[in-house]
Amino acid sequence: MKLYVLSLGAGLLVGIVYSLLNVRSPAPPLVALVGLLGILVGEQVIPVGKQWLAGSAFLSACDKSSAVAHVFGQLPGRGQAAQPTRSTEEQS
Repeated sequence: MKLYVLSLGAGLLVGIVYSLLNVRSPAPPLVALVGLLGILVGEQVIPVGKQWLAGSAFLSACDKSSAVAHVFGQLPGRGQAAQPTRSTEEQS
């Protein structure tokens, strides 16, 4: 969650600088988001392609290169669910 707050803060800071300089954002929000998605997917073309050309099936190539995890990132709360919790009896 900290990463998301930092990202939002960086975006707000850039927005404030744009406002102070009296410039507009270079792209409408939807266009910018689609561009970012293209960047994330494009970063995975070479690693997945290498695995695929080496003989792996496409889904296996995506898994071996961690492409899905890279594109979607770790969603909030998923890291906490993977960690085992101790019962109150063990803590005493």
